[in-house]
Parts: sequence; C-alpha cells; structure tokens
Amino acid sequence: MTKTQTDHRTRLLNAIPGGAHTYSRGFDTYPSNAPDLMVRGKGCRSWSADGREFVDTVMALASVSIGFAEDEIDEAAIEQIRRGNTASRPSEVELEAAEKLIDLVDSADMVKFTKNGSTAVTAAVKLARAHTGRNLIARCRQHPFFSYDDWFIGSTPIKKGVPEEVVNGTVLFDYNNLESLRQLLREHDGDISCVVMEPLTSQVPHGMSCGDSGPLPLITLGDFEERNHCFLHDVQKFCRENGIVFILDEMLTGFRWHDKGAQHLLDLDPDLCTFGKAMANGFSVACVAGHREIMEHGSIEFEGRERMFLLSTTHGAEMSGLGAFVSTVEFNEREQVTAGLWDKGQRLVGMARESAAAHGLSDHVHFGGVACRPSFMVVDDQGNPSLPLRSLMMQEMIRCGVLFGAMNVSHRLDSEAFTTIQRAFDETMPVLSRAIRDGVDGLLEGPPAKPVFRKFN
Repeated sequence: MTKTQTDHRTRLLNAIPGGAHTYSRGFDTYPSNAPDLMVRGKGCRSWSADGREFVDTVMALASVSIGFAEDEIDEAAIEQIRRGNTASRPSEVELEAAEKLIDLVDSADMVKFTKNGSTAVTAAVKLARAHTGRNLIARCRQHPFFSYDDWFIGSTPIKKGVPEEVVNGTVLFDYNNLESLRQLLREHDGDISCVVMEPLTSQVPHGMSCGDSGPLPLITLGDFEERNHCFLHDVQKFCRENGIVFILDEMLTGFRWHDKGAQHLLDLDPDLCTFGKAMANGFSVACVAGHREIMEHGSIEFEGRERMFLLSTTHGAEMSGLGAFVSTVEFNEREQVTAGLWDKGQRLVGMARESAAAHGLSDHVHFGGVACRPSFMVVDDQGNPSLPLRSLMMQEMIRCGVLFGAMNVSHRLDSEAFTTIQRAFDETMPVLSRAIRDGVDGLLEGPPAKPVFRKFN
C-alpha cells in the first residue's frame, strides 16, 4: 500500500465503523492495491483519490447499469432538486413514479418507495406476516443478502446483537430443492408466512434448459425463449397451495435482466417483489410492490380496519431519486439497455474464457452465470474455491487498470474499455498460472480478500 492509501484507510476507519457504509465496500473485501477512496465516475470509468483511472466492472455494486453520471438522468434529478426535492404532501413525481412502476411490472398493483433494498425486503416480510397471521420466514440459503435487519442477519454467521428469538424466526431452504421447503412446512406446523428468494444467482433452476455447461454455465437471453416450467414455478405453486406469500427479491435482477424484471422472463407472478440497485442508475431508490390484497394492509382508507404500519420515511419519496427513476425507465426503453447488457456480458465472458484457455487455466478460472451480470470463480487443484487465488486475480486486474471484483457490465462499456479488459485478462492469467503451480507467496501483496459474512474479523 502507498502512503496515500494508508492515510485514506486510517481516516476512513477512524470516522466510519468498517470504513464504509456497505460492508462489501470495505477494505477487507479487496486486495491491498485496490483504491480505498474514489472521487468520481463517468460512463464505465472511475477515478480514485490517489489519481488512478479504472475501467469499472463493479459499477457501484451493480447499482449503475447505464453508466456513472449519465447526463440525461442527472438532469432529471437536478430538475426535481430545483423544484424543492421534497414536499409537505405527496409530490407529483411520486405519483408519476408509482404509476410508471405499476404499468411496467406485471405483478405490481401497488408500490411503496424507500431508499434502500434492506428496508424494502423487510417491509415485504412484514406485509407477509400481516397477511397470513404467521411468524416464520423461509429464506433461500444460497442467496447471499436480503437485508441488514435482524430477521436476515440472525440467519448468517454474524449473529452478535441479534436476540435468539429473532434468530429462530428465520428458517432456511435450499435452491433447487422443493423437498427442503416441504420439510420446513412439516417441521413448523404451517407457521411459515413467506418464502424469500432471488430468481437465481449462478445456479440454473431445475427444469430450465441452458445451452451452456460446465462448472459455471453461461445463461444467455436465448435460454428464456421457451419459458419452460422450472423450480421457481414449483416454489410459486407450493406457496399458493399452502397460503404462503411468495416474495421475489429483484434487487439485482430488476432493471438489468429486463425492464419488467426477471419475473417477466421467467413467467412468474410473485405475491410481492422488491427492486432497487439499478432502478435509478445509482440514485437511492428502492421499493416493495405486489398484489393489491397484500399491499393494502399498509393503507389508511378502510374505516375500522386494524392498521398495519408499513413504510413511513421522510425521504423515501425524495423527488430527485424518483425523477432519476422515471428518467432511467425512459432511457432504458428508448436505448434498449437491458438487451444490450446481455450482449455485453456474453462478450465479456467469451473474452475471459478465451484468455483462460490460452493460458491453460480453463480448469481453474471459471466465467459464466447470468450473462447480463456474469460471475467468476477461481479454484485450486482440488476444485475448491480459493480466496487467495481470487484475490490475486483481482489484484492483477486492478494493477492493469480494471477495478475488478465483480463483472457488472454497463450500457457505457465501450470498445476501448473492452480492449483494456482484454489486456488485463491476458496479463493476469500468467500470474495466476504461476500461483497455481507454486503458491501465492511472493505474488499476493497483502492478505487475501475476505467474505462479508464471517463470524470473526
């Protein structure tokens, strides 16, 4: 680390617990040569406080799908700022944004906006409990994050500060294993209020055909053309048959897979769904939406009905963010952004696989996942995921000018950026090859990056 990096890290850790406002932005999740402080971004590039320029494939944790500082969207937000940015009663853009989302998302009859995904998913869980009169939450074990609230955090290794009764309120099931859900229902005597899951991360749902194969199959847009019955439809049917609310978390898939969400490509009709991340191209907007009979539990117009306190946030309908959301939807539709993300991601995976193969690393470095947001995995000689090797790959990509830790493609990822990424892959693979043969000592400059969800620092 340079002196500038050390100074930035010291100041961050002195002022902010964890040094960042999202743990996945923390210094411990990156190799030691990663920038600790960013100053700006434009398009698919970002600049650090120590003067380095990067092609950015993290894209603010996938919250930016078009590009940093997109003029048209920024201007829409600034226009709302000039109108006051907030109001004493519901604002005009608040209604416009709500109606636009309802028109767009097939399963959404009503919507409630907030500022982050955690509060949106927790609101969905609360709605499910109110609707069913049940308490337990069933969440998918393989999906990494739903909320910072206790109901989720208590189901991870980081249980400190979470009451035991809250820990016991969330039970886990396995993706592609309907029997694990049936077993939960049997064990808990019908007390499950909801099932919470993402559509998919890297696992292909059983029943869905995928033209690719291997340790990390590449799922392309063409794989959704037949809309075959798959595991997700079984989950939806299971929920309907047992009076369980089906919550589909579309924080990562919404406004990236399709303008209407992954649920549209998969032909799903969730009871409730949540969106965030890319829905406003980096502005702070998230929401819970869904079927009217469930969402109306948070309404006020039904005289004599017992009230449920849903979301009530002063800044939940901040006008600048909602203006950015409306503009993002219009931009996406006009420029066919989501279709382009599938193409760019497929190109990126093809480039990465070719580079790995050229250096004899196809058995150790895997690229694939969902093409509009690909993923990668680095494994050792026994085929086990290796954090030291993954960290070394990130380190070398960063050294070559690519801020790398994810593969979140963006609309503004241009030809020059692809050339930079190609060069970075080609320079990184020989270093990885040496590390696989001889070990990372002398190659990895600091400690390996660590996962967010671990019991001890």
